[in-house]
Amino acid sequence: MNEGLSPEDSFRLEVLLAQDLKAVRIDESNLVLHAFTDRGEASIPLAPNCKPEKYLRMIRELLSGHALGSPGGYPVYLSRWTRHGQMEGINLGKLLLTGEPEAVVAVVYSPALTDELARYVWWSQPTIENARLMLRRDAVARGGMGRVLADFLVEHLPFLQDDHLGIMDTVAVLLHSGTLTQPQLETIWKRGKRSNTYYVAFLEMKADILPLPRPDHLDLEAARSALSDRISAGQPAALALERALSGQGQTFL
Repeated sequence: MNEGLSPEDSFRLEVLLAQDLKAVRIDESNLVLHAFTDRGEASIPLAPNCKPEKYLRMIRELLSGHALGSPGGYPVYLSRWTRHGQMEGINLGKLLLTGEPEAVVAVVYSPALTDELARYVWWSQPTIENARLMLRRDAVARGGMGRVLADFLVEHLPFLQDDHLGIMDTVAVLLHSGTLTQPQLETIWKRGKRSNTYYVAFLEMKADILPLPRPDHLDLEAARSALSDRISAGQPAALALERALSGQGQTFL
């Protein structure tokens, strides 16, 4: 153990690190280390013997040395790779044992993210951005975490308020993931009445299967009759007019 740590913390961390750990996070404001183990959650109230900033750095150096064999803490060079998905050859699960928020983000961005790792990431750092990023991965969207992340994003969409880009990104991820229930789809669509931002992803990704479509235009059947030969021949203009007069077309317009 690190000789700079208080005796009680050194002992408790030694016991903790002997277990099968899945993830570690540190509550800096309350000076508590939380761990996700194969037996459930465990917490260690820290007893610093120096300034908290220095003490937490020693804790993270210890964790990183145990998980990665990097006694100096989470390798700085990994931070440059984090948001480019360049984490090949690195055991992603071990990054979650360092207690470093940046290491958690590295796992989130990795193309090798699995549903199981997503569960531990979510325990470590449950944020809207992490939920969006993880739900983009098919392995996560189709796994047990898919619904968990989707429900979280739907619940927190209203809190984005005037973050229009955030709303568009979130709705796009939800639609792409295929995790939404029909009532959730309709709820999000209805919010477009208050803010057109909600419509953008629907119009781009679900143009022909929009929720709550309007009735067909009154002239639809007359247009179909008059243009039946052209529609059958696949003439683009005739097909476009037919689509525009349909319920889905009227909703899209």
